[in-house]
Amino acid sequence: MPATDPDCLFCKIIAGEIPSTIVDSDDRTLAFMDINPATRGHALVVPRNHSADLLSVDPEDLAATAVAAQRLAGTAKEALGADGVNLLNCCGEVAWQTVFHFHMHVIPRYTDDAVRLPWIPAPGDTDEISAAGQQIKEQS
Repeated sequence: MPATDPDCLFCKIIAGEIPSTIVDSDDRTLAFMDINPATRGHALVVPRNHSADLLSVDPEDLAATAVAAQRLAGTAKEALGADGVNLLNCCGEVAWQTVFHFHMHVIPRYTDDAVRLPWIPAPGDTDEISAAGQQIKEQS
């Protein structure tokens, strides 16, 4: 029996308490269509076990979710004629996470879609990049 949170929207979808359009499932994961899609075919892949976010998800559930997202990305690209696919995870409210059950967005991309990155990539300050990298290395 998977770990669940009785107040979690995605746990309720997994349990069948809330209707959804399920597009893929296996023993560890469930994939369903996003009701607020960025593009045609936007879906979510969730582990059946409840974890709040990327930092708390069980490594085996993380791996299973990544594999399911890869599988769904290929299927969606082929079935919908997408030109590419974005996989997106948001971890924390400041990073746009709105449902606190770990999940990956599978977003088919089309040449003429309106979705744009939230920032414009530009060269960063090399000293700051090195300093941040050093802090990360020292912590690991």
